[in-house]
Amino acid sequence: MTDSTSYEIILSYMPLTVRNAMYRVSEKDRTATEIRLRCGRAVSYIFPDRIKYLTRNGQLTESFRNPETVTVTSDDVKQTVEKLCHFSVHSCTKELHEGYFVLRNGIRVGVAGTYSDTTGKTIGNFNALNFRIARCIEGCSAEIYSRVSGKSVLICGGVNSGKTTVLRDLCRLSGNSFKVTLIDERNEISSMSGGLPENDVGILTDVLVNCGRAYGIISAVRTLSPDMIFCDEISTPEDSMAILQAFGCGVRFSATVHAENYENLLRRQAIRPLLESGVFEYAVFLEKLGKVREIRRLGKCFSE
Repeated sequence: MTDSTSYEIILSYMPLTVRNAMYRVSEKDRTATEIRLRCGRAVSYIFPDRIKYLTRNGQLTESFRNPETVTVTSDDVKQTVEKLCHFSVHSCTKELHEGYFVLRNGIRVGVAGTYSDTTGKTIGNFNALNFRIARCIEGCSAEIYSRVSGKSVLICGGVNSGKTTVLRDLCRLSGNSFKVTLIDERNEISSMSGGLPENDVGILTDVLVNCGRAYGIISAVRTLSPDMIFCDEISTPEDSMAILQAFGCGVRFSATVHAENYENLLRRQAIRPLLESGVFEYAVFLEKLGKVREIRRLGKCFSE
């Protein structure tokens, strides 16, 4: 997967006025991690260290008050959602209930709007879209892999710290040496299409897509005999219970969790039972852009 390919995929969903301006954006400015459309406001490009706004000539400005910025209309957002739904909104109830779409290359599109009780808690009256650009950076986990190959590891970091990018590359490396099952709930890691992963996740990796983490973990243990299981964003007691059950069967894990430091990690209620049971041998703490700040050896952690 390349950034330009992902950018072109996003372009194909944009309304004409926005698309024409986006075509003119330079290659170096196409490295944004998110592109956001908000009704009545300028198209914004989100970078790890700054936010810029799209102008009609394809330049990015730091001021949203710049009179040349491309302002998004309600029709722009509506047209884009219709394209995301392949012009059949009623066939995308699941996506509009969960509030996101997943496109090729693992691009996730978050949808903001009004939830309606009469339509089964689905979003309507759309007011904003967030195109979040997934990236494959081969070798970004090499330092981690050299230290924790074959071990159970937690990839920890804050928002936009590169947790999923690092996990994807670690899965690639591990999946070339071990039997791996990847629980890819939103199809953001493997970008599976037609039975083939568009992203390299390892020659020995089996992928379960569009299933919850807990269900996928138990299913993998029962049917795929993995040495290791990879999954993104452990966050619920159900996730922890499934991991503990698989750990009891001898399976090792690599997973991400939102925690900027060790103290934050200890406060995560879903993670605490896993630390107490010694499931994870290492915790990797990331800074921005996937840079490793610390690789910490974990012992069993018991509640007071």
